[in-house]
Amino acid sequence: MNGRRAAAVGALATTAAATVTGVALTGAAVSFARAVVTPRRHKPDDLEVLQVGPRRVVLSATADTVVPGRYGVWTDGGRGHFRVGDVLEAGPGRVTRELLGVDAGTPVPGHARWNQYYYAGDPTTALGLEHRDLTVRSAVGDLPCWFVPGDSPTWAVLVHGRGATREEALRAVPALHALGLPCLVPSYRNDADAPQAEPGLYGLGDTEWHDVEAVARYALDHGAQRLLLVGWSMGGAILLQLVARSDLAAEVVGLVLDGPVVDWFDVLDHQARQRGVPVRLGRYGVQLLGHPLGRRLVGLEGPVDLRTMDWVTRAEELSLPVLLLHSDADDYVPSGPSQRLARARPDLVTYVGSSTARHTKEWNVDPAGWESAVTEFVTSKLEVGG
Repeated sequence: MNGRRAAAVGALATTAAATVTGVALTGAAVSFARAVVTPRRHKPDDLEVLQVGPRRVVLSATADTVVPGRYGVWTDGGRGHFRVGDVLEAGPGRVTRELLGVDAGTPVPGHARWNQYYYAGDPTTALGLEHRDLTVRSAVGDLPCWFVPGDSPTWAVLVHGRGATREEALRAVPALHALGLPCLVPSYRNDADAPQAEPGLYGLGDTEWHDVEAVARYALDHGAQRLLLVGWSMGGAILLQLVARSDLAAEVVGLVLDGPVVDWFDVLDHQARQRGVPVRLGRYGVQLLGHPLGRRLVGLEGPVDLRTMDWVTRAEELSLPVLLLHSDADDYVPSGPSQRLARARPDLVTYVGSSTARHTKEWNVDPAGWESAVTEFVTSKLEVGG
């Protein structure tokens, strides 16, 4: 083989290798991006019930079961449920917790699943509060909602996070109900009990806010004069899009955000590290979400521009009081962006930090502190209730 032919073959081989590498990297980035926007339908059991006593239960030790606070445990494939409290003892591979109550079934040793919401059921079965099941029509279909009545002209709309259910909001209802606020707790597109929007993937707040806007409009059409928005995790991202993009924003008096996503770039960098994905590769996947061609590879209906959901950068645009509760031990949505947002807008943002709770479990670790912070914010900052 002469030198010119050898050089040509070498160049071709280099180009082919680069192409293969590029395809592999794009495939890995697409896989990461799809994981970010794909609802997780199946939630497997993640712990073992080892022993059950009259007022205590022994569980396998996991990252969740050893953390102080109040939590729930689903058993028998979700048909059974009991609630646990203080950690009484901890040893190798096991933790003994106070058994606070049994809501369904009979606790017995076996497979189970952790319930960070603590409560299970609806506002009546879980909290003993009168409620009504209703549906709100949205662009994607009828959204199931719980409505807990109250006397205040300010209604609270409570929005759960990514992959969660309406039960996530139950922890906040008693404190808001005590202030007289009617509470409206909706599902949104791609929830298990809500319509599926083609292609059945999350918009990370960029699309879901339309559903919550429909719920807010329902509230205003049925007696609400003002709205308090309450959200957890991605629910916070949804609500921030609503107040930035909806013509109903003028009716909103404030936001209560628990472990919210205020900067998706930071969250997805963190998620990449957690999954062992190089951050640069994760960023490539994030870029695909917003690229007209990349979003087709991911399977999105339209591009998702995460820059519009970076509220640290957009801090100057905030115009409403915000109560921001976030734990430094949050293992899913780091608290750094929330802290930076609070520092950027101390005139509007009241920040309540903590150091023990995992993601959106601030109430679980300190129910009285959480409810006190929310009550003080609503009564003093918003002049509601009291």
